[in-house]
Amino acid sequence: MKKKNNPQQSTRQLMGITEITEYSLKTASSEAVFFSVKPCNISILSEESLSGKIYSLMSVLKGVAEIEFLCLNSRESFESNKNFLRSRIAKEENPAVRSLLEQDIQYLDHIQAQTATAREFLLVVRIRGLKDKEIFSYLNRIEKILTENGFTVRRYAREDIKTLLAVYYEQNVTTEMFENHDGERWLIHERKTHN
Repeated sequence: MKKKNNPQQSTRQLMGITEITEYSLKTASSEAVFFSVKPCNISILSEESLSGKIYSLMSVLKGVAEIEFLCLNSRESFESNKNFLRSRIAKEENPAVRSLLEQDIQYLDHIQAQTATAREFLLVVRIRGLKDKEIFSYLNRIEKILTENGFTVRRYAREDIKTLLAVYYEQNVTTEMFENHDGERWLIHERKTHN
């Protein structure tokens, strides 16, 4: 019986990513552009101001039907670490080790409490059926609509998109950013000497 040739897929192939450009994330079916929206503290807004914000958002949605919303953590999640420590505490017989494990959980709780509001609010626009020369005017129009309606936005660049992927898929912002190519960090670049 013959074994089928099953070449390994890269991380990007598994996620369906074909390219990360200077301003977008391309997949086989579409191209996504990300706009970061600076959040406002609605708990301090008056009822009229809050109604105004809601109306502004409605105006944006009427003007740009292609917008999708994405809310995610912009910091690491420690829940799996804390669950592991809890399971270790349950099995641990040595009181001194148990105490150390409990201190680790308290430390992770402290870090998480400091970054509890570390959320990223993104507007995602999928580009479909536009020619290259039309894309930037389309994106500029969307950005103008958002700013005219009182939203502070910033279009994501390549490094921002790579960071987004690293946090979303790895839940980690402390390691190297998402690589341009799988295994890129392990490459050793040889210096060429010229005579």
